[in-house]
Amino acid sequence: MDAICAIDLDTILPCLYISNWKKIPRIYDAHELFSELKEVISRPGIQKAWLRIEKKAVPKFQYGYTVSDSIAAEFQRRYGVNYATIRNVPVLEKLSVVSTTERFILYQGAVNEARGFEYLIPAMQWVNSRLVICGDGNFMPQLRKLIEKYQLQDKIELKGMLPPSSLFIIAQQAYIGVAIPEKEGLNQYLALPNKFFDYIHATLPQVTVDYPEYKKINGQFEVAVLIETLDPKRIAEAINNLLANDVLYKRLKQNCLKAREELNWQQEEKKLIALYQSIFTV
Repeated sequence: MDAICAIDLDTILPCLYISNWKKIPRIYDAHELFSELKEVISRPGIQKAWLRIEKKAVPKFQYGYTVSDSIAAEFQRRYGVNYATIRNVPVLEKLSVVSTTERFILYQGAVNEARGFEYLIPAMQWVNSRLVICGDGNFMPQLRKLIEKYQLQDKIELKGMLPPSSLFIIAQQAYIGVAIPEKEGLNQYLALPNKFFDYIHATLPQVTVDYPEYKKINGQFEVAVLIETLDPKRIAEAINNLLANDVLYKRLKQNCLKAREELNWQQEEKKLIALYQSIFTV
């Protein structure tokens, strides 16, 4: 092998040892700030173990990249490494000709802890539309209980896991996308998840949070309504306003069309290829 690439913290130690053994370059591909995930920080003993691994290994990975400028800056602050940002953007594909008579809200992605379902589900009491959830994850039992608690069985549809091609069609049929990750865990606050870009590629205006990376891209393209709190009534207010405000909605949708031409994998992959070329020419 010419090099070895560790994908996230759970593979970093074997890759470190193998790179030393083989005397080859090693690269760290950090999909997230693993030690700051909610499911990690909520268990202090587990977090301590992962932080020990992080402190031992990350400084020894001279080359690396992650999903947002903010997480790259955090790695630099903690360990003095200068990692590139390779955003998790979709391949630019042609839009489908889709038709729908319903203005439904879409959540797509993992149904996991810290994704804000404790706030989104009660918010749906006051939203003048239906919510479709596409995905699965460790929060699904709690999600079902929340739907039952607020008696929203007729207003929320759970579609489970879907192939990307089907998901893209549903996203184009939807009226608004929603993503409201919690602040708990530094990773959530600094991340730039792929669903943010998936909604843009489906030309789907979205309601999401005013965290640094969302704010930065929205300041450039204005594709979303950003909310400053996860209060259920504020979430409902933002969604209902976007449902009712045709002028704002059309502007966001038009901006999505422009943004997807720039924020796509055909453009982003050039940075990744250039990074590996620089490693192999050292």
